[in-house]
Amino acid sequence: MTSSTPSPDKDIDVVVLVAGVALFSDGYNIRIIGYMNSVLAKLYPSVMTTEVKQLNSYCGDVLGMIFFNGLCIDRWGRRLGIFAITFFLVFGIVLATAAHGTTLTSMSWMMVIWRGVAGVGAGGEYAVCTTQAIEAADESAYAATSTNCATVSGFVASSIVSVLVLLCYNGKTSDGVWRVCFGIGILLPLTIFFFRMRLVDSTQYRKHAIKRCFPLKLAVRRYWKALLGCCGTWFLYDFIVYPFNLLAPDPNPNPTTVSGFSSSTSLVETTGCGYLHTETDFRQNNGFLIDWIVRRQTYALGFAIVSVFGFIIGGAMIPLRQNFPAFSFLSVGPGNCNFLVASESFPTPVRGHFLGLAAAVGKAGAAIGTQVFPLIVDRYGDEIKGQQAIFLIGAAISVVGTLMVYFLIPDKDRQLESEDKLFKEYLEQNGWDTSDMGSI
Repeated sequence: MTSSTPSPDKDIDVVVLVAGVALFSDGYNIRIIGYMNSVLAKLYPSVMTTEVKQLNSYCGDVLGMIFFNGLCIDRWGRRLGIFAITFFLVFGIVLATAAHGTTLTSMSWMMVIWRGVAGVGAGGEYAVCTTQAIEAADESAYAATSTNCATVSGFVASSIVSVLVLLCYNGKTSDGVWRVCFGIGILLPLTIFFFRMRLVDSTQYRKHAIKRCFPLKLAVRRYWKALLGCCGTWFLYDFIVYPFNLLAPDPNPNPTTVSGFSSSTSLVETTGCGYLHTETDFRQNNGFLIDWIVRRQTYALGFAIVSVFGFIIGGAMIPLRQNFPAFSFLSVGPGNCNFLVASESFPTPVRGHFLGLAAAVGKAGAAIGTQVFPLIVDRYGDEIKGQQAIFLIGAAISVVGTLMVYFLIPDKDRQLESEDKLFKEYLEQNGWDTSDMGSI
C-alpha cells in the first residue's frame, strides 16, 4: 500500500465519525418531512391528503434499502455504495426543494417524485453507513453510538431547524418554510462526501467479501432464525414508533392524527415536542448501556420500557393530554439495537443483504402503522378513546417484540471475525468453494 492510499485501519475513528455524520444527515432528511407535512397541510389543504403525506415520508426508502443492501454494498463494495447514495440523495433534495407545477396538485406530485429519489439515497445510507461503521469499530461502543444515535440526533436536529425556521417566519406557515428546511438537508451530504471519497473498504470486508455468485440459500438456512427475529422486531418497532413520531406534529386533533395534543397547542410547540420524543430515545439507548448489559438484553429491555409507558399513557390519557411533554416517553425504545443487532447477527459477506432486508421490513412496518393507527382512531366515535386504544395496542405489540427478541435473536460474539470464520467453515462443510473469498 502506497503512502497516498488511505488505510482502512489507520483512521478507524475517522471512518466511524464520517459514517455517524452521514447517518445524522440521513436522520435529518428522513424526519424533516414529518414536520413539514404539517406546514404543507396548512398551506395546501386540498392536495396534502394522508396518502400524499405517506408517499412524502416513505417513497423510495424501501427501494434504496433493498437495492443498496445486496446488489451494491456486498457485491461492489461499501465505497461504491457511498458514491451512489450521495448522488441519489443530493439530486432528489435539490429537485424536491425546487418543486413547482402549474397547479398545486402537479407541484405536490413533483415533490413526491423527487422526495422518492432522495429516499432511495436515504434508505441506502442505512445499510452502507451501518455496515461501514460497525466493521470499522467492531466490538467498540462506537458501533452503537455511531449508528442509531447518530440517526436520532438527526431527528432532533430536524425538529430544532423546523422550530428556528418557523420562528424566523413569526410562527406562520409559508412556502419558504418547507423549501428552506428541505434545502438545508443538502449541506452535510455534500460536505462529508469529500471526506468519504478518501475512505476505502474495511479490512473485514476485504478479507471476506464474495463478489461472485452468492451462497444465499446456505446463508438463509444458517441464519433464518436470526433474520426472522431481526426483521420481525424491526417491523414491530417501526410499526409503533413512526405513526407517533411522523404524524404527531399536527396540532389539530382529527381522525387522521395520533398525536393526542390539545387544539390550543401551536405548531411551534408541537414541532418542538418532536425534539422531546427523539431526545428521550437518544438518551435512553446509548452505546454505553448496550455494552453494559449486552445487546440482546438491551433490545428486550427497550421493548419492555415501551410497553410499560404505552400502558401508562393509554390508561391515563385524559390528564396527560393536557400536559403534552409527557408523550415524549413514548419513544424510549430499542432504537440502537435495530441497527447493531441486525449487523452483528450476520457475517460480513451477507451483512448488507440481511441488514438492508431487515431495515426495509422495518420501513414497511412504519408505512403500514401510519395507515392502520389513524383508522383505529377513526373507528372510535370518541377521539380520546381512539387515542387510548392505539397506545394500548402499541404497548401490547411491544410485549410481542420483547418475546421475539428473547426467543429468536441469539447472543453473538462481539468480534465480527468470529462469526466470519464460522460462516466460512459452514460454507466449506457444504461444498462451497471459498478460495476466492476476499481480496487480501
